[in-house]
Amino acid sequence: MPVLPRGHRATVVPNWVCEVLSPSTAGTDREIKMPIYAHFGVAYAWLLDPLAYTLEAYALDGGAWREIGRFAGAAEVSVAPFEAVTINLDERSTQI
Repeated sequence: MPVLPRGHRATVVPNWVCEVLSPSTAGTDREIKMPIYAHFGVAYAWLLDPLAYTLEAYALDGGAWREIGRFAGAAEVSVAPFEAVTINLDERSTQI
């Protein structure tokens, strides 16, 4: 496996990030990571809570987060930047 050089950093800012919330990390994700993502210009951020079956979607607008959608349960979700894809948040309704 290749080894990254010391001091190597990614310099490309992603267009979208998704944080999967847990009881132990939700505060860090909201209060620490979201402002960092805004500072560096990430265009979209999702906060996904698999225990509550919720998705909060945000778009960066003038350096601040603007909520573009809050979804719960069995909602069929199509939200930026993936409007072409439909997601069902309720795993209980997923058929295999």
